[in-house]
Amino acid sequence: GQLSVDTLQFLLFLYVQQLNKVSLRRSLIGEEWPSPRTKSPSLAGKSASENKNWNDQDHRAFVQSHLSDMLELLLEPEQLTASSHATHSSLVSYKAICALSFLIEGTVNKSRTVHPLHELALWQPCREQNGYSKVSKAFSFPKLESWLRSCLTTNPFGMTACLKSGKKLAWAQQVEGTTRRAKIACNTRVVPEVFPMVIMSQVYKQTLAKSSDTLVGAHVRIHRCNESFIYLLSPLRSVTIEKCRNSTFVLGPVEASVQVHSCDNVKVIVVCHRLSLSSTSGCIFYILTPTQPLILSGNQAVSFAPFHTYYPMLEDHMAQVGLATLPNYWDSPMLVCKESSETSVFRLLPPSDFYTFVIPFEMEGDTTETPGGLPHVYQKALSQREQKVQIWQKTVKEAGLTKDQRKQFQMLVENKFYEWLVQTGNRQQLDSLVPPTVGSKQAAG
Repeated sequence: GQLSVDTLQFLLFLYVQQLNKVSLRRSLIGEEWPSPRTKSPSLAGKSASENKNWNDQDHRAFVQSHLSDMLELLLEPEQLTASSHATHSSLVSYKAICALSFLIEGTVNKSRTVHPLHELALWQPCREQNGYSKVSKAFSFPKLESWLRSCLTTNPFGMTACLKSGKKLAWAQQVEGTTRRAKIACNTRVVPEVFPMVIMSQVYKQTLAKSSDTLVGAHVRIHRCNESFIYLLSPLRSVTIEKCRNSTFVLGPVEASVQVHSCDNVKVIVVCHRLSLSSTSGCIFYILTPTQPLILSGNQAVSFAPFHTYYPMLEDHMAQVGLATLPNYWDSPMLVCKESSETSVFRLLPPSDFYTFVIPFEMEGDTTETPGGLPHVYQKALSQREQKVQIWQKTVKEAGLTKDQRKQFQMLVENKFYEWLVQTGNRQQLDSLVPPTVGSKQAAG
């Protein structure tokens, strides 16, 4: 079948991309670049210009200040003047209001039920304010605009509200050396029947693992996490990983998209419908996906590898979000923004650098191997490595060492192994998996 998009919605989608627009011209006259915008505090208390994607106040301010332009974009040509502007008598079609529902929804009389804008606009008490005419089946441009302006508020179920009033999730033990700035919150308690949102910000040097109803179908936002291992083993709706460093993310199947932005040296292990990355450096993606991964602008040294792990409920979770093992385009990324430099932005991980990944938690479930298996060259590399281990074990067994020699040999091997753990940074992963002391309990989220 053919794919299509609503033209008016697509126009709005393109228009709101201006939210993060940067003026290069202003930077030439000696001002700071990117230019400082309105200073409203964002997640980390920094200015909003640093992180507009996360700031609901910014979204509202943008819509308020550009509302006239957006409504004019949605007008039929005959409702515009020669210079493409609206007049006092311009009419806004019902179709245009349906498109605007893409950006705006609302409630009536502080009810907990959220309706799309086009439903609210036809509600009898609202019609009087927005200038709806039964005859033309359209809205008066000036009345509609002033009605929208008077009703527009910041999203009460968005990220800012989630961090302020959402349920704090105490998933992590405070590991020695961690900061107490970590914020993990969920808005399931306050949000009506829409996808819940889970936010994890500034998690540092921790291992977090979760499989729970809190996460099922959630939009997960992971922000500024550093030197951590995060396992979210439930079927998820979407995941955004932003400004994270030196961390590993093991995710349950993601129904929509995983977006990775401004990250350094992270590993993402996931079965997802779509993966897109921008401004990343030195990241590895172990993925199973039915669509080509999208490589947007600003990426360096990206590696792709086949999805290489499992947990007992994985196949059940894949079925829940409608993902199968085929087709799998893990090795066919699409360069959406071709970089000017000659060097290739991505590579497929060489089989010699490929190891399976074990998820170290016990759960109920039937999955006992990586769904779909591994591509032949990677499976072969693993088998050869396994063979070497068996030969090594046989050699040690047949060496005929005395009891003392065996003890000495064991100490030597353990010391070498410990040195390797420290050098490769793998020691931290093992240390953070130490079970909590008796008496401290992992909180349910």
